Amino acid sequence: QVQLVESGGGLVQAGGSLRLSCAPSGRTYNPYSMGWFRQAPGKSREFVAGIRRSGVRTDYADSVKGRFTISRNNANNTVYLQMNSLKPEDTAVYYCAAGTLDLVYDIWGRGTQVTVSS
Repeated sequence: QVQLVESGGGLVQAGGSLRLSCAPSGRTYNPYSMGWFRQAPGKSREFVAGIRRSGVRTDYADSVKGRFTISRNNANNTVYLQMNSLKPEDTAVYYCAAGTLDLVYDIWGRGTQVTVSS
């Protein structure tokens, strides 16, 4: 069984940066789509960024465009989220997700907390 394991969350001041990582553990797994979602307290989970296996096609939520960058290393199927110019409204639990189809995510990580102080 495949599990996704996130790392890199933490506490940072507004304007700072963090880099999240996510890698699968368990059996060999080479997903087509990998992405990041987030859920703030009292809010629904929302899409943040996604990337296809080629690494060329990416998508971003409007709220993070120009500040966040998603990338992946296909050698070990690790996906990264570089977050710059962080704002307090970016505070949330960030979840990694992966799937074998385009924009379909069927495996999820347990999440990592990102807290941005003002």
